[in-house]
Amino acid sequence: MILDELKLNGAPMGIRAFQTQRGNVVTGNAYSQWNLCDYTGDDALRVLNARMELCRQLGIDLDHLVMPRQTHGTEVRVIGHEFMSDSVENQDSTLEGVDALVCTTAGVCIGVNTADCVPLVMAAPRQRVVAVAHAGWRGTVAGIAATTVEAMCRQGAEASHIVVAMGVSICQECFEVGDEVVAQFEKAGFDMSLIMRRNSLSGKAHINLQEANRQVLMAAGVGRDNIALPQHCSRCEHERYFSARRLTVKSGRTFTGIIMSPEF
Repeated sequence: MILDELKLNGAPMGIRAFQTQRGNVVTGNAYSQWNLCDYTGDDALRVLNARMELCRQLGIDLDHLVMPRQTHGTEVRVIGHEFMSDSVENQDSTLEGVDALVCTTAGVCIGVNTADCVPLVMAAPRQRVVAVAHAGWRGTVAGIAATTVEAMCRQGAEASHIVVAMGVSICQECFEVGDEVVAQFEKAGFDMSLIMRRNSLSGKAHINLQEANRQVLMAAGVGRDNIALPQHCSRCEHERYFSARRLTVKSGRTFTGIIMSPEF
């Protein structure tokens, strides 16, 4: 399994952020090769094998890999010693309908699954708090990035010390939306001159989800220089990363995660 390292500005070696690549793609198989998401129609054993391989590479046990069942909402859960000591049934219930995780426990990898939406990894190294969030256009409009920052601050982080990296996601050129979506961003108070443009030929609107999330983060107190934008587009590079717009929603997902080393 190939992992792309995501750079968190100024974060020490003990905090590792990354995203997965698809691996060896089989033509006609929208789940090949490495998919860790278990609710988009993939074979359960294949998903388990992918999770086990990631854990092997990270040097952790399977029960130290934590990911939510996402719903394009703004629910955040804290992954600490209380969660890790709970029953599997209670853990599953806690992770249902959740789109962001905050972690205060070393040796635990938290992550989200995306296939065009924006994955965010965040860290407050001084306070030993890390987080991940899944920001599709609905979550972006609802301020999932700010909600995650607020949750980190409740665990002792300071917004101005938080560093953020966005993982692979759909670029503005590829993200064409209807005017009903534009209206939601306008209603939420976004400066549309910063995040939207129209195609001169089709007249269709194109939203920059990455810039929209940067604006949300900055309004929440995160410094511009502390926010790293993605280097890749999921739709443009659908043979390297999963893209729902290319492969349909019945496809795999890119896993974006973060983990604090016990030695950190």
